[in-house]
Amino acid sequence: MTTSRVTIKDVAARAGVSKGAVSLAFNHKPGLSEATRDRIFRAARELGWAPNPTARTLAGSRVDVVGLAICRPARLLGLEPFYMEFISGVESVLTEHSCSLLLRLVRTVEEEAGLQDTWWRGRQIGGSILVDFRADDPRVAMAERLGMPVVAVGHPSLTGGLTSVWTDDATAVTEAVRYLAALGHRRIARVGGAAALGHTAIRTAAFDEAAGALALAGAWQVATDFSGDAGARATRSLLAASPQDRPTAIVYDNDIMAVAGLAVAAEMGLRVPEDVSLLAWDDSQLCRLTHPTLSAMSHDVHGFGAEVARTLFGVIMGDGAGSHPVPTPVLTPRGSTAPPR
Repeated sequence: MTTSRVTIKDVAARAGVSKGAVSLAFNHKPGLSEATRDRIFRAARELGWAPNPTARTLAGSRVDVVGLAICRPARLLGLEPFYMEFISGVESVLTEHSCSLLLRLVRTVEEEAGLQDTWWRGRQIGGSILVDFRADDPRVAMAERLGMPVVAVGHPSLTGGLTSVWTDDATAVTEAVRYLAALGHRRIARVGGAAALGHTAIRTAAFDEAAGALALAGAWQVATDFSGDAGARATRSLLAASPQDRPTAIVYDNDIMAVAGLAVAAEMGLRVPEDVSLLAWDDSQLCRLTHPTLSAMSHDVHGFGAEVARTLFGVIMGDGAGSHPVPTPVLTPRGSTAPPR
């Protein structure tokens, strides 16, 4: 069932004023008492309404504002190449449509669900990009209830009936483990991302399955928060064991943690790749600036963001629904991987 959007008329009725008074309040024009102005703002907050004077309706071929909320600390997001490249790809398509991106950082997916509801009811956005899905994610029901055009960035098993754009994480993890095993590694570890994220769970299951199929002598997985500090701690823990018990290869869920792991190996007097091989997810400039350069699972993150934005415009215009897989990340060997010694 679709929920109608809140309008300026609803705000006026709640505040007991005219629509003109609401307009005066939000345009900071004279003619209202402070008490009346405060009552109007309170009514708007309660109803989740905000004006957007520049927004056009969706009854045309364009939309002016697209929403994107990310549940990450601001400090970490600013350091993570993946989201910078992803947003760059999204923006490249929005620019073609004279459209803007409304970006917000949130603390929980429940907070985001409320924010998306407010954006849509308040006519602040024409559609939204949803990322970092969890199991039983509340944003699926939210989007369906509102009838809001969205694109879910995640595997269809996580995104319900929403239109999705996704990478095959399971196949990529399997390829990484098989590659390291083919080099001769029998003790392989993975430093993963946040355990609550759906794509982390998919990678975790794929790693376990690949390790079991190859009958590895040792297979470890450590969950983190994607930060360099957490990646460094996990690497120290894995490499602190005796030489015969520690992993000879480590796969990281992002490039920041892999770079941190490389520094930890040097700190502990271990050579890369002679003593331990390292493999990063999401190839970036970081991976090519280290010494040795980091092997990585590579894919076009900028192109991924662009495809997500194009798909969203298709959904807004009544086309493009369904599941849209993009090419699986490809393993790019560099100086940080070699046969164990």
